Amino acid sequence: MKAGSKLKNGFVRALLTYYMYVLFKIIVLKFGPTDVAFLWKHLQQNMVHSEYIVVRLQAGNLIPLKEISRDFDVMSGHSLLNLLGNIALFVPFGMLLGALAKAGKLAWAGAFWRSMTVSLGLESAQVLFSIGTFDVDDLILNSVGGTFGFLVYRVGSWLTTPASRVPSGKPAR
Repeated sequence: MKAGSKLKNGFVRALLTYYMYVLFKIIVLKFGPTDVAFLWKHLQQNMVHSEYIVVRLQAGNLIPLKEISRDFDVMSGHSLLNLLGNIALFVPFGMLLGALAKAGKLAWAGAFWRSMTVSLGLESAQVLFSIGTFDVDDLILNSVGGTFGFLVYRVGSWLTTPASRVPSGKPAR
């Protein structure tokens, strides 16, 4: 690997780490302070009283497309912000995945499942820390956003690749 490529990879990894912190701050902490003692207290409380986790899950949305279809029916400013916000929040994740993936080694489906996994972790953290509720529709929207970001990165890379580096399909001489 070339030195420039290692530097780019290191920068993208650092950016991904910072982005994951920002996601945690937005989704789990709701823009609040990062208070480790508060999180630890809630986690311990939920581990001792596991019924709290069950109650929080029951209060959430476990039916796919329930909230999405409700948002489309109501179509208020808040519902539009919820739909587009959940998608937009994960677009950078997909773009960072694209930047870290070796050429052609990650397909859109891989980006979708990685986005789904990160979203599942964040939604679960909301329940474990008793901050927010679990919403399966957020998983769907976040995964769509991550996949969209990945595809945007791929198309952008393809459009900016010099013609001399694009394989022509002709055998080398």
